[in-house]
Amino acid sequence: QVVFSIVLSFSLKPASGLYVHLRFADIAMADVAAAPAPVPAAVLKKKRSPNRLVVEEALNDDNSVISLSQPKMEELNLFRGDNVLIKGKKRKDTVCIVLADENLDDSKIRLNKVVRKNLRVRLGDIVSVHACGDVPYGKRVH
Repeated sequence: QVVFSIVLSFSLKPASGLYVHLRFADIAMADVAAAPAPVPAAVLKKKRSPNRLVVEEALNDDNSVISLSQPKMEELNLFRGDNVLIKGKKRKDTVCIVLADENLDDSKIRLNKVVRKNLRVRLGDIVSVHACGDVPYGKRVH
């Protein structure tokens, strides 16, 4: 058993004017090394929110289309051509059409540069994808 003696001294001055000294000492390394590292609960459990995906560069130039893997689309109950609401940073969101991409990882989403700019996200950021009902056609742009 190896024991390290570490002494840290902090001086805190509260509003009353008294000094408080805190000391930490004698950390036993055998206790830390003997216990096996517990497996994180996140590894054992299924992913908590399957709709949170990592942004990747899009292969097509269409500003209204995103790409997901087919297993991820099945997990989110989405079909090819469905409307999805994508939420980005700073409370920004947009509606796009989802297509399947067989060469894409299940935890990633392909977004065009214009869509990424609208969502205020960069490559490698996390966005959330939600199924969106029927979206009416636009009558005018203002």
